Amino acid sequence: MTAPKPQRRARRIAMTPEEVDAFLAAERTCRVATNGTHGPHATPLWYLWDGGNLWLTSLSRSQRWTDLMNDPRIAAVVDAGHDYGELRGVELRGTVEVVGEVPRTGEPHPELERVEQAYADRYTGGQVVVDGRHAWLRLRPEKITSWDFRKIPQS
Repeated sequence: MTAPKPQRRARRIAMTPEEVDAFLAAERTCRVATNGTHGPHATPLWYLWDGGNLWLTSLSRSQRWTDLMNDPRIAAVVDAGHDYGELRGVELRGTVEVVGEVPRTGEPHPELERVEQAYADRYTGGQVVVDGRHAWLRLRPEKITSWDFRKIPQS
């Protein structure tokens, strides 16, 4: 696996890798942008960050899924903060790959066992939900950009 490209701009306010991991572990919703035939499509999703991959589960009969099967390039943003001086976030860019069967029916898949349980622990009280309508996508980021406006010197 290739490491993501280093951030070139706004490095002064960039998060460290440890801060990125902590931030992505704490927040719960990302906004995913796909390339559709009629232009960009952005939707919120729950996600799981495992320290190197962003895991997404998506309805396999959705515009997002159709877009990604035609063009697997994706951008996902997780952000937080209300006032200017507390804004922070992470953008992850790359291509997604499908992991497991489509739609997910619960067939044994060693790679998904830990992902599904961690996702269930995070969002559904520990109960793994397999509904026969969703499928898993893995984003191995090619580029990660982060910002934390709390690092801007206050005057």
